[in-house]
Amino acid sequence: MTALDGRIALITGGSSGIGLATARRLTREGARTVIADIQPPPEGAGELYLDVDVGDATAWEAAVRLIEERLGGLDVVHLNAGVALNVADPAQLSVEQYRHIMRVNVDGVFLGIRAVLPALERRGGGAIVATASLAGLTAFAIDPVYTASKHAVVGLVRSLAPVLEPRRITINAVCPGIVETPLVGEGVANLRAAGFPLLQPDEVADVVMLALNSGRTGSCWAVQPGREPVDFHFGRVPGPRTPGAEGMAPPLAAMMGSVRVDTD
Repeated sequence: MTALDGRIALITGGSSGIGLATARRLTREGARTVIADIQPPPEGAGELYLDVDVGDATAWEAAVRLIEERLGGLDVVHLNAGVALNVADPAQLSVEQYRHIMRVNVDGVFLGIRAVLPALERRGGGAIVATASLAGLTAFAIDPVYTASKHAVVGLVRSLAPVLEPRRITINAVCPGIVETPLVGEGVANLRAAGFPLLQPDEVADVVMLALNSGRTGSCWAVQPGREPVDFHFGRVPGPRTPGAEGMAPPLAAMMGSVRVDTD
């Protein structure tokens, strides 16, 4: 038996690439897997397939409700769905393309977290892993908007970890380098011709498992070919030098619920 025996696991973008590899790995570990995607997975992948637009809050609510009705609950969530366009010049990117990237890559993670939290809490806790990218940890000039979306995922995961920990819910991110998936498309041949090493989806699925089993929360696991996964270290930002408050961090407990954003 494993820790995942009988657990209910949801994987978005689970019909191909990293998501499909993770779904298959979780199934081998004994989990009952649900694949959410806009296209069906290969036959035999996952116990349940749901056609879900991850950028639609209503679709998320319906999906979670159906999972609980059909399978009895939800324990593990891999928020993996993502898109990229590989457009470097913002002037060449339409507003619609920009919004599509943000809708899938950022809204799809935030709305997913928002929708699954009550279901995880009804099971006494659970685990969330989001697929970010090395582009969420550094600049990636080939696709600045994709980079911005993955920085947003990293920031969301790190900021939510202390909020969710008292609710017995862990949240982590995997941050792979370039993976040989449909997202890379024709670029795979060019990268191979240049001698650049690519990750395989199964290698990233292994790190999803590591994130689930590590007992940590708020970690961002960097994944590169030929090396062990790294729990990426974020340095501290400069603190104040005001006399009497040198290095003081914001009193978050005091600020919770007290910060208002003016909209007029």
